Amino acid sequence: SNTAILHQIRRDQVTDTCRANSVSSRKRRVLTPNDLKHLVVDEDHEMIYCYVPKVACTNWKRVMMVLTGRGKYSDPMEIPANEAHVSSNLKTLNQYSIPEINHRLKNYMKFLFVREPFERLVSAYRNKFTQKYNTSFHKRYGTKIVRRQRKNATQEALRKGDDVKFEEFVAYLIDPHTQREEPFNEHWQTVYSLCHPCHIHYDLIGKYETLEEDSNYVLQLAGVGNYLKFPTYAKSTRTTDEMTTEFFQNISSEHQTQLYEVYKLDFLMFNYSVPSYLKLE
Repeated sequence: SNTAILHQIRRDQVTDTCRANSVSSRKRRVLTPNDLKHLVVDEDHEMIYCYVPKVACTNWKRVMMVLTGRGKYSDPMEIPANEAHVSSNLKTLNQYSIPEINHRLKNYMKFLFVREPFERLVSAYRNKFTQKYNTSFHKRYGTKIVRRQRKNATQEALRKGDDVKFEEFVAYLIDPHTQREEPFNEHWQTVYSLCHPCHIHYDLIGKYETLEEDSNYVLQLAGVGNYLKFPTYAKSTRTTDEMTTEFFQNISSEHQTQLYEVYKLDFLMFNYSVPSYLKLE
């Protein structure tokens, strides 16, 4: 079918990008259990889903809870969002022994969902740094970003970290010090680093832009499409291309170029073209 061909093209794109960039991906390293903590396992339907924050992962986790809940849940949208992110509600691949991990990676249907990298980044920024309720992020990252990126920051800004500007966030991401200090938070970590598509052969790569069709195709292949549909919702607050363009207006071309380098593999691997609003050096 056309859908199968489309997914084949997406898989080939990943394979080609991995091959072309094998040097920059530091040769083939062995995956550690820590690398597998984003891979959610559904034993009953023999599926593995690698979740990427800001790419409909709340709804996909809800769906996975319906699939693995043995009848405990029937409607994904009845599961509260915070419930979907409780780690004990879903089993991840790093909880298995090495032989069990290898068996599942070899035999289960594996899929992930991706999104235009900068749209995902702006979505993460808006969610984590502009919402007043995200105080843990403001404390954990905001204060650090303000301290490092803002000259003459007020004592209050240094204490609260709740008014990080997008320009400061970008400066923090491209700062070599940040990369050396600790891995990126999962909300702005690259898909390449979260899901390891060069080491794990995904059967299906869904896209945020075609979320509904791709999600229902996955459910159909899993044999549950007749009783489970992916939840549709029109979110008025979702980050769009226009919005992303606006956020990048104030970023210098030098910083845009450096940021593109950070996310370049995600752009190439999942076939997203360089955004027209970028002024790359």
